[in-house]
Amino acid sequence: MQNVVTITGVKKLYKMGSETVAALNGVDLKIDAGEFVALMGPSGSGKSTLMNILGCLDRPTVGSYKLLGQEVSGLSDDALARIRNKTIGFVFQNFNLLPKLTSLENVALPAVYAGLSSKERLALAREALEKVSLADRAEHLPGELSGGQRQRVAIARAIAMKPAILMADEPTGNLDTKSTGEIMQIFRELHAAGSTIILVTHEPDIAQAADRQILVKDGQITMDILTAAHSEQVIDIV
Repeated sequence: MQNVVTITGVKKLYKMGSETVAALNGVDLKIDAGEFVALMGPSGSGKSTLMNILGCLDRPTVGSYKLLGQEVSGLSDDALARIRNKTIGFVFQNFNLLPKLTSLENVALPAVYAGLSSKERLALAREALEKVSLADRAEHLPGELSGGQRQRVAIARAIAMKPAILMADEPTGNLDTKSTGEIMQIFRELHAAGSTIILVTHEPDIAQAADRQILVKDGQITMDILTAAHSEQVIDIV
């Protein structure tokens, strides 16, 4: 199976006065195509730093990051932005929808940045909204939708360009129990259809939806567990 993510010896160092602090301190990680991974860790663990590097929002100070076989750790900001737009779909806790755009227009935004025609953009956006069962809300503004519906629009936007990786940062953090269940069901359906998903969460019950749970603590991966088929197998402990 193809490695989508290969991280080797990654460190992220910050200067704090006269001291150097390691937010990540020697991380090795591989994620295969089609995996559903939950990335967990307490505040200050390095979890968010790792996600930013995985999402090409930041670079490691030391180490290698290969995304779909391409070394990306040393690329320029513009090159990273192009890779993000082409390869990664993001879902955030706060939805990040533009309030004056309809659901359809919000979902079409990544295709705008990719330079596709209006016809192509709208076709992709409608297809994505259908996948999250919101085709009937295509012309609604975010303010006319519930929190769960807004997150479904955000997921549609993330998958519209058929990215290699879907990254979700606490996607149920602002939702009630019913909406949380609906959103997690969508992630399970996307995974079943072949999507590679990296989900950041601090909630164990949310992490249980994933095939694999990775715990980050003190800048290192301290636990890596396979949870598929209701079994648990520790595959790596640093």
